[in-house]
Amino acid sequence: MTAPLPFPADRLDAMLADLRARGEPFALATVVRTIDATSAKPGAKAIILPDGTIAEGWIGGGCARSAVTKAGVTAIREGKPQFVSLRPEELLAAEGVAPGEERDGIRFARNGCPSKGSMDVFVEPVLPRPQLVILGEGPVALALTDLADRFGFYRIHAAPGLTTSPAEEWRDAFDALPPFGGQRFIIVATQGKGDEAGLRAALATGADHVAFVGSRRKFATLADRLRAGGIGEAALTRVKAPAGLDIHAITPEEIALSILAEVTILRRAGERGRDRVAIDTPAPVQEDIPARPGLLARLFTPSREQADLMMTTRRPCC
Repeated sequence: MTAPLPFPADRLDAMLADLRARGEPFALATVVRTIDATSAKPGAKAIILPDGTIAEGWIGGGCARSAVTKAGVTAIREGKPQFVSLRPEELLAAEGVAPGEERDGIRFARNGCPSKGSMDVFVEPVLPRPQLVILGEGPVALALTDLADRFGFYRIHAAPGLTTSPAEEWRDAFDALPPFGGQRFIIVATQGKGDEAGLRAALATGADHVAFVGSRRKFATLADRLRAGGIGEAALTRVKAPAGLDIHAITPEEIALSILAEVTILRRAGERGRDRVAIDTPAPVQEDIPARPGLLARLFTPSREQADLMMTTRRPCC
């Protein structure tokens, strides 16, 4: 049986609804078990913000708040639930567990309160849907907008003069987007129609990943123009060109698939701030066998015939 919440439940519900509506990341901590005397009881909940602030709710006093809010920050940063077990120091010692140690998915913490109670808390991250921003309305942009619908992204499609799109949100200009608390991936798929403007808009928008659909040579030419226009080198090195994993894609649909595969790696990695996937370094291969950088070279050691095929098959230039 759970105890009544020590605050009006509608306040918590209103805060949850507001954070979800604004697309803000947060963690929800729930007390699932207590032993002996504790200030919070099973069913008690609290909303934890990315900076560790408890925005609403109650999960106990100072003896519990530090460990639980730390778990909340970790849950939001890593995108993974946390389970915290607060126990008296003597109980931890009797079980051979040190404060801060993790065993079988349980993070143990010391409860220094004189009450000597124990409390288990489940901390769940609640993250907004990741944004996939697609700039351009060429064949790859259209294929990517369509295919991404199956991957749970909030799609934003933008291009000058765009009049309609199946995306959740579409814009008729390359405008910089407002700040966003979740993951954001930007794909510049202009393919010759507004390449420079699309790249400028992408670099002006905060994103976890920016990629350009086009060859390295084409991007190098555009990068020279952007440098001349005042774009710094640090910003340009954030751009992954060409976009996507090397799966020898040729058609727009195949290129869109390769891009989604790359974005999925980044999305699931849970490493905020990384701007590119480490796919450009080939794995060790047999001596005297040429290896082409890319996904296939990382997955297996090719035979000579396979390596020859990998070396002769090329991606389209743009």
